[in-house]
Amino acid sequence: MCGIVGYVGRENAREIIIDGLKRLEYRGYDSAGIAVVQNGKILLRKHVGGIANLENLIGDDPMTSGTGIGHTRWATHGAPSDLNAHPHLNGDGTIAVVHNGIIENYVELKEMLVRDHGVVFRSETDTEVIAHLIGVHYNGDLENAVYEAVSEMRGAYAISVIAAAEPEKIVAVRKDAPLIAGLGQGCNFIASDIPALLKYVKEIYLIENNEMVVLTPDSVKIYDENRQEVHRDVFHVTWDADAAEKEGYDHFMLKEIYEQPKGLYETLTRRLNEDGTIKLDGISMTKEEIEGFTKIYIVACGTAYHAGLVGKYIIEKLAKVPVEVDVASEFRYRDPFVDDKTLFIAISQSGETLDTLAALREAKRKGARVLSVVNVVGSSVARESDDVFYTWAGPEIAVASTKAYTTQLMCMYLIGLHMGYVRGTINREYYDQFIADLMTIPDKLKDCLAKNAGIIEGLSKMLYNKEQVFFIGRGLDSSVSYEGSLKLKEISYINSFAIAAGELKHGTIALMEPGTLVVTLATQDFLYEKMLSNIQEVKARGAHVLSIAKEGNTAIEAHSNEVIYIPACRDEITPLLSVVPLQLFAYYVAKERGCNIDKPKNLAKSVTVE
Repeated sequence: MCGIVGYVGRENAREIIIDGLKRLEYRGYDSAGIAVVQNGKILLRKHVGGIANLENLIGDDPMTSGTGIGHTRWATHGAPSDLNAHPHLNGDGTIAVVHNGIIENYVELKEMLVRDHGVVFRSETDTEVIAHLIGVHYNGDLENAVYEAVSEMRGAYAISVIAAAEPEKIVAVRKDAPLIAGLGQGCNFIASDIPALLKYVKEIYLIENNEMVVLTPDSVKIYDENRQEVHRDVFHVTWDADAAEKEGYDHFMLKEIYEQPKGLYETLTRRLNEDGTIKLDGISMTKEEIEGFTKIYIVACGTAYHAGLVGKYIIEKLAKVPVEVDVASEFRYRDPFVDDKTLFIAISQSGETLDTLAALREAKRKGARVLSVVNVVGSSVARESDDVFYTWAGPEIAVASTKAYTTQLMCMYLIGLHMGYVRGTINREYYDQFIADLMTIPDKLKDCLAKNAGIIEGLSKMLYNKEQVFFIGRGLDSSVSYEGSLKLKEISYINSFAIAAGELKHGTIALMEPGTLVVTLATQDFLYEKMLSNIQEVKARGAHVLSIAKEGNTAIEAHSNEVIYIPACRDEITPLLSVVPLQLFAYYVAKERGCNIDKPKNLAKSVTVE
């Protein structure tokens, strides 16, 4: 959500910033802009729409400065427009600001600026308040002006600021929104995410909460909220820009669907000792601590929340501990029952999801042990957790998550198995067999992709024009149904709805009409016959039924229009396979509908506002 890129050095800042913004497009945005310091003035160019629009606006404009900041905006305050796009300037155009997040007291600050300083606002944004506030405090010392301004601001934000009178300096501040500084030779960078800088640097500083970073061509200095300098270890990035390229696929989403076997293999095999036991690297909980937990919360948003639904089932089954799954945006507002006997598991692909981060902090405040499952090393959620269990999905660029979800599931299985074995609720024979079954999943997933991709593409050509789709399942299939529905609505904009199959007759079946598309999951052997009954219920009302089932369970063909088969496996691990046909179906339907698959409208990869 929103992207920040800044450069200070000897090269042309415009070209570097534009390139960095393009590498952040996956985060989602609706406008883009750039400001540079040149000849004692700030040159500003910004435009609604894609970065290509901004490039066309700039054209041959002689923006040749070595200092600048750029931004891709995802609208919060004010509709997408040229005026609301970032950067924003103060009244005399000598200060420029880009901003991710929300300033909660912007109305109060705006009223003060108008009343006491005669400020005239040009946009509808909360960000413009920051520019004017810094301008009011500016007396030739940009760091001091920024310090004074942020002391009056409430909310979550990352800001980056330049001043016309200080042409070789960028000042940035982080509060609850991601920010990194890249270390170059004779140049330095600021950004909201690592991919923006990978082409230029591999050494970065991870900026912590309430810290200011001051960049010049030759130095990067970090200060805490008390203006004391902070000495930070350099973080070395181990992956490169090539990992974020499409490699011949039409879209990043399709590439990432096909990367899932590798991600699952890496996430699993990196955690196995030579004797076959699970090694939870990054988790330091003792046997006594694991045995002492009386309750577990799994808290997340969106796709990660759906992974948590599967995690609840697995941990309760294997470790015999009550598990509650909660939406992060609701968790901290209901005074949850959390104490020092509670394990709080936060799941987040980016590790920067603000709602999840806020819930994590509330759980820690109440005494919980915090374990995070994240994909991004050094992210905020990871740094603020007691224990961190990294997925090995690699960089995920498409806004709609695929490989992060399945690797999160794998982490849930490993955590559940480890806890169950430590607590003595499963024996070694069961433990070993479960791991052996998990080891077969990467190859089975490859097989599933090879057999079904063409079939699903063909089905999508027939079914892409449906404007309402229902997903149903029982048990674990119900949890996977939610994820399948989300994928379809995210990228195809079809109104899809998921429900536990047994709940159909309690209201939802009233919506069934001839031709209504119902996607049914029937991969749980002990619930198979009940699912056939549910399929008959919708089929009797004229529904078009597309079913997902295990190979060999062919009785479902008599009740379905089409059936996609996944390789046979134990019931508990079918989500690792059954979700993939749903991902492919969403992808190919969106492609048929001409949608922007990697960057769907109104969505962002990293959601850093509440």
